[in-house]
Amino acid sequence: MFSQQDVKNTIDRVIGYSKLPGCEVNVQWTEDNFIRFANNGITTSGYRVTQQISITSTTADKRSGNAVVGELTDEALKNAVKQAEDLATISHPDPENMPALPAQKYPRLNNFDSYTAGARGDVMVPQVKAVLAGALKNKLVTAGFIQRSANAVGVGNKAGLFGHHTYTDSSLTHTMRNPEGTSSGWATQSSVSLKDLDGGEQARVSIAKCLGGVNRKKLDPGKYTVIMEPAAVADLIGWLAFAFGARDAEQGQSFLSKAGDVKNSTSATLVGEKLFPETITLRSDPFHPKLASTPWGPSLLPNEKISWIEKGVVRNLVYDRFWAEKAGKKPTPSPVNLVLDGQDNTLADLIKSVDRGLLVTRLWYIRVVQPKTWQLTGLTRDGVFLIENGKVTDPVTNFRWNESPAEVLQRTTKLTQPVRVTNDETGSNMAPALITTDFNFTSISDAV
Repeated sequence: MFSQQDVKNTIDRVIGYSKLPGCEVNVQWTEDNFIRFANNGITTSGYRVTQQISITSTTADKRSGNAVVGELTDEALKNAVKQAEDLATISHPDPENMPALPAQKYPRLNNFDSYTAGARGDVMVPQVKAVLAGALKNKLVTAGFIQRSANAVGVGNKAGLFGHHTYTDSSLTHTMRNPEGTSSGWATQSSVSLKDLDGGEQARVSIAKCLGGVNRKKLDPGKYTVIMEPAAVADLIGWLAFAFGARDAEQGQSFLSKAGDVKNSTSATLVGEKLFPETITLRSDPFHPKLASTPWGPSLLPNEKISWIEKGVVRNLVYDRFWAEKAGKKPTPSPVNLVLDGQDNTLADLIKSVDRGLLVTRLWYIRVVQPKTWQLTGLTRDGVFLIENGKVTDPVTNFRWNESPAEVLQRTTKLTQPVRVTNDETGSNMAPALITTDFNFTSISDAV
């Protein structure tokens, strides 16, 4: 593994080659194993060790250039520094570029699992076999991916900043399809520890969705009471976090802006106001034991526990270093490692409480429609089911939807406890299933 001393030596070498006033170095080292399967068989297995050194050089007049290199030889590092400095000298000055951060006190995180770091294919193959066995037994076709990784990251600059951290991660995701291609089931699990993955449990979920999704009914688009499973909720809260920028809110360009002409002041925002039910608490938690978090984010500020929404009240906005200085505020790290707190309900409890509604497995292809209201659009995928009188009855076709995740949370009435979900759209978050009312489906989608 790339040790703290390895990282420090590499950063010191790069800084030693630098001639410009500013030089920031980011180190990423990853060792991973993976198995890919499709058509009910293993298609690929692999073991990789990758390393990446990102170098950003900055001139005295705020011109920056970046270069990335995968080699650690003196020649490669020298060439990368020269490339970054050459790019900096021909770039335009960035008036919002902030001085390099000095030494920071980064938190200690406990998300390294030695079992996962040392795992090889022999402990992942049984999980894949459990999925394949389920597919064959039920005459379905499956495809998916399992991986585990051990990671070392580091950062340093000429101002004396240095950080190093190691963590592990793992995930198993797969899809079940019937031979006719008319029904699909999907399941995923992710954790810092590979021991938390269970291929047999996953297969039971995806098989039930696939077998239950045949002969889908067509429902008219419209507004429905919806139970969103954790995968769908995780993407919504991940997208919602993008809308917590203080600059947009203070300039009247956000759903968190107050009506009126006040600009560049916290009096122009809805911080401190209750916009959501008391059951809604959304927070960042880099210390959560199941999240593969790092002690710092893209801004290099120390990650910390931050409540964005606390018992329905908007508590904080995201201040980057430039806007924080301008507004006279403390800069904040970005809203990552999100946790949406839940309640002591099960998914079965949620279903029993709905007279008529829809159960949605996950969302897909999410894009912004209206930035100020943060209205998004996307599709449902891999299982939508009708709920009648507290029971799941019939599968229905997929929909396109238009919704603001803020309004979805405002209309939320009940939640389960959160679980970790890693999605393609917004990465990894802790999300519960939830019930929301009047979810807006705008058209039918023929996708499976």
